Amino acid sequence: MSEYLQTALTEALGCRYPIVQTAMGWVADANLVVASTRAGAFGFLAGATIATDALEAEIQRVIEATGGSNFGLNFHMFQENAAQCVDLAIEYRLRAVSYGRGPDRQTIDRFKKAGVLCIPTVGAVKHAVKAVELGADMITVQGGEGGGHTGGVPSTILLPQVLDAVGVPVIAAGGYSTGRGLAGALATGAAGIAMGTRFLMTRESPTPLATLERYVKVADPQQIRVTTAVDGMRHRMIENAFINRLEKASAFGRLRIALGSAWQWKQQTGMSLGHMLSVFAQSVKEDPGALSQTVMAANQPVLLQRSMVDGVPDEGILPCGQVAAAIGELKSCQALIEDMVQEAERCLRAVAARHAV
Repeated sequence: MSEYLQTALTEALGCRYPIVQTAMGWVADANLVVASTRAGAFGFLAGATIATDALEAEIQRVIEATGGSNFGLNFHMFQENAAQCVDLAIEYRLRAVSYGRGPDRQTIDRFKKAGVLCIPTVGAVKHAVKAVELGADMITVQGGEGGGHTGGVPSTILLPQVLDAVGVPVIAAGGYSTGRGLAGALATGAAGIAMGTRFLMTRESPTPLATLERYVKVADPQQIRVTTAVDGMRHRMIENAFINRLEKASAFGRLRIALGSAWQWKQQTGMSLGHMLSVFAQSVKEDPGALSQTVMAANQPVLLQRSMVDGVPDEGILPCGQVAAAIGELKSCQALIEDMVQEAERCLRAVAARHAV
């Protein structure tokens, strides 16, 4: 491997290349993590959408297939089994955990004592600073081009700001899919890049063909747009019939759609009625007008499941980075990483050669 691709990320995470496969719900399963890990990247399991009674087995599958625990687990503290995710990550000595609205300082201290690196994903400078104050070992910063929940600042602006604001290694996310992008991020000062959409669009992705075709067919980045209709927050996804219906619905109509999805999610996951009602009660107490948004946010997994598992892309949501419009084929993880590494090395060598004495 070229010295150009040996960074603080590869040193800390023990992977060959400074490339992270992110934990996309219903997509980042054991098979994808195994494929990305074998190809030299660092993979995260999507703990938020793996059933409680299956999570430990998924972790064991990756360990058996890769020969170790050199991968990560993603989770959210609002999950009913968040404590299980924390305990399993520590028990199996996984290399890292990732999260958004993350655990408190006490939980982060547990991870650190066990040698599990904490790598939150943020979309704003102030959140990066706060995450480091709480004990984050590295930061993934996602620009507005990224899929799913995302901020409004482009990667080219946000990445330098975060690099100036924190003293830990920074991973760039949002808009990356090529070796040129990797080279550019490293040249800016990042320790590596993280990709979600690009790994979703690989041959090892478990996403049904009907849904993958929607991703591949997107040719205009403007079709991959931001909506706040799902949960009130910025959410980048491919425009489809469900989103259009949600955006046109009245407040009552959104609540009806949200409750229907919530009940389906409860039935499929075994979520206790008490837990679901407690979420609703807290929402009503804090802001009755935001009930539909809270309900929808709590059951987003089932909206993802309709598209990412059931293969019905117009009845669920399609989180997606704008970079999908620049991807025209489904490569294997191995081919993808090899092509990216070769291109990145060519770019970095060319820059070095121009300045050689």
